[in-house]
Amino acid sequence: MVKTTAPNRPGLSVAVLALAVALAACGRTDRPYVRLHASSGPVNVAVEIAATPEKRTRGLMWREKLGADEGMLFVFDDARPRSFWMKNTPLPLDIVFIGPDRRVVAIAEHTEPYSTRAIPSGAPARWVLETNAGFCRKHGVLVGTEVELPPAALR
Repeated sequence: MVKTTAPNRPGLSVAVLALAVALAACGRTDRPYVRLHASSGPVNVAVEIAATPEKRTRGLMWREKLGADEGMLFVFDDARPRSFWMKNTPLPLDIVFIGPDRRVVAIAEHTEPYSTRAIPSGAPARWVLETNAGFCRKHGVLVGTEVELPPAALR
């Protein structure tokens, strides 16, 4: 009788295992996230934090793509009316202004790429979240939505 089992290749098994671990890690993010308690249920946004004047000034300028549930969180030291613009920003965005009580105070939906028109908050905001255009409508994010912020944003 002929043996029909495959030869033992421990090196191949290790390589397959390493590949599986690497692929699993690709979908994982260790970035901080913002959780919005939207009308459709809680939704997480993996964020880059812009807490320095330099990072806030650059923001998402020149960025050509942003993942589906990714964004940038602008962190300020105090709550006051804010004004943003889309200069040098090729992506249409939803801009979510968050008040000191950690609730959404205003939303600018589907902003115009490259526009230098001011986009005011109309109310004091301590944090501002930028996401892909359509995010707020898709998830039911409205004025008054409660927001959980990452520890790095609560300095």
